Amino acid sequence: MKVILSRKGFDSENGKTASPVMPDGAMLSMPIPSGDSVAFDYLGYKDKSYLKIWKELKPNCIDSSCCHLDPDIRMNNRCIPNIVRPGHPLHELPDDWQAIFGQVDAAETHLENQGVTIGDLFLFFGWFRQTEEVDGVLRYKRGSKDAHMLFGYLQIGDIIRGEDVKKYSWHPHSKYYQPNSNNTMYVASKKLVIDGEDLGIPGFGTFRYSDELVLTMKGQTKSRWELPDFFREVNISCHDANSFTPEGYFQTVRIGQEFVVSESDKVTNWAKSIILNNYDEMNKKV
Repeated sequence: MKVILSRKGFDSENGKTASPVMPDGAMLSMPIPSGDSVAFDYLGYKDKSYLKIWKELKPNCIDSSCCHLDPDIRMNNRCIPNIVRPGHPLHELPDDWQAIFGQVDAAETHLENQGVTIGDLFLFFGWFRQTEEVDGVLRYKRGSKDAHMLFGYLQIGDIIRGEDVKKYSWHPHSKYYQPNSNNTMYVASKKLVIDGEDLGIPGFGTFRYSDELVLTMKGQTKSRWELPDFFREVNISCHDANSFTPEGYFQTVRIGQEFVVSESDKVTNWAKSIILNNYDEMNKKV
């Protein structure tokens, strides 16, 4: 099983602020603004829409009505009562919903060249920061730092290409179909199975915060990671041995969405531990 570290959510160009670690520990990856998916105010967490959360964290944000909800791995973000337009089809979980991650163009070619296939495991990470609520308004917690953090996972159960992507019309990559395009959907497995062991949870999910999810080395900028030493024994696409610096951190590249880690029992066990220790039981249909 290959592990793929996949960068997603707000960044310095899209959203221009950190996704929030919510006060209760929920890892809320904010999907990038785009006109090809669902409206920010059709999504929410507890009593706030994604749009309201974004504006509270970054009051001068450039308003965007829609977002690119991908990976779509949080079951309950569409089903928030009384935020906006209850009963609207885009405000409800589709009957045929499945957890899906889509990729296309050069990023998809990279995954294909790395031999990513059914059974492999995406671990999603992004730019996060701790938050708190003051007088009902969400804000970044004083003293908290920007960091790259893991926020969810998807084990590949099926790979869909060509016209078949149109089947899931609610997913943004259903709209990317063109003849001869490499537009691809990675559909989650029903159950998470590692080394033949059914781990008793779905093949997708999000995490609840713990220090174990923080990739960034303490005291460093977010792209400088502290990885277990055994990562020096494997190949990580887009990187080489020089990515491990004399200062002890792993310097990630600025450009690149997916970093594919070569197969390793140690990396597999690390990923398994991350998921089992931090799986968010609250990420279920309501």
